[in-house]
Amino acid sequence: MTQTAKPSVRHPGLKTNKLGLTQRDYEGTQSTLCAGCGHDSITAAIVQAFFELNIAPHRVAKLSGIGCSSKTPTYFLSEAHGFNSLHGRMPSIATGANAANGKLAYIGVSGDGDSLSIGLGQFCHAMRRNVNMLYMLENNGVYGLTKGQFSASADVGTKAKRGEENQMPPIDPASMALTLGASFVARSFSGDRKQLVPLIKAGLTHRGFALVDIISPCVTFNDHEGSTKSYAHTREHGHEVVETDFVPLLHEIQVEQDHGASTAVTMHDGSVVRFRSVDEHYDPTDRDAAYAHLKKLQAQGEVATGLLFIEPMSRDLHELENTVDEPLVEVPFEKLCPGSGVLAELQSHWR
Repeated sequence: MTQTAKPSVRHPGLKTNKLGLTQRDYEGTQSTLCAGCGHDSITAAIVQAFFELNIAPHRVAKLSGIGCSSKTPTYFLSEAHGFNSLHGRMPSIATGANAANGKLAYIGVSGDGDSLSIGLGQFCHAMRRNVNMLYMLENNGVYGLTKGQFSASADVGTKAKRGEENQMPPIDPASMALTLGASFVARSFSGDRKQLVPLIKAGLTHRGFALVDIISPCVTFNDHEGSTKSYAHTREHGHEVVETDFVPLLHEIQVEQDHGASTAVTMHDGSVVRFRSVDEHYDPTDRDAAYAHLKKLQAQGEVATGLLFIEPMSRDLHELENTVDEPLVEVPFEKLCPGSGVLAELQSHWR
């Protein structure tokens, strides 16, 4: 699929940040995702966050795996370094890149299929190693690129597009991250930019692995009655000469949440998702309390959002491994590979 470039014409009155850049300088190519996809709302939030943090695009490394979510790095920071890896393998690529050059700002974009199924082991170890990166998990409960099969985050009782019902319990990335010792755990909704942008900014400035789990509706495949993660999909206007899908042109759902209050969001199919943002007295530094809070709201049929947990004294991969201050990519080759004589001397010392 060819990418569509955005028009280069810009309004002369666009606001600039401290680097003299406008938000347009933080954009990428035109999105090819379905109209109304929640992932595009997340992309807009990422653009705004980097712009407001005054981070130069060329000082950013963006990484992804496979899936609709993993396409989205193409749509922001066109001047950044980028790597689109194999399915589920993005965390190890990010770990290696960060180990070689910790001076860049790292953002990984993944989905519930990419991270919670084939990539689950790599996802877990990136958290365990506390790789200094922002990990955006765009969560819609389905495999969008392969016709909407259940993902590992699909809720019990969810009906797929062809009618079958999911019987397997879901993997909750936020709960799992808390039990694995992640140093930053947050959750949001793709349509709540007022909450999402600050969480992205906090994750980018956190030293260590920062997970932001984002409920992001799939406009095409997760359209069943009672869905907790999607918009509606309809065939009402389709004349099925061959097996085709009709993707309705829908508006992205936008909402703002009040602290501590339950917010009911009605999807396009009439299903309702209830979000509850943490209140002003919530302590995000208490891991056990954060886990208990998640489970309590899950029992009530609500999704906890906001900054759920943060470790203020987090030690990232470089501190844990006591790496050198100078990035390996800047160390001269002669120091990285001093030759066979030095190796022989080192081996002789340890015999």
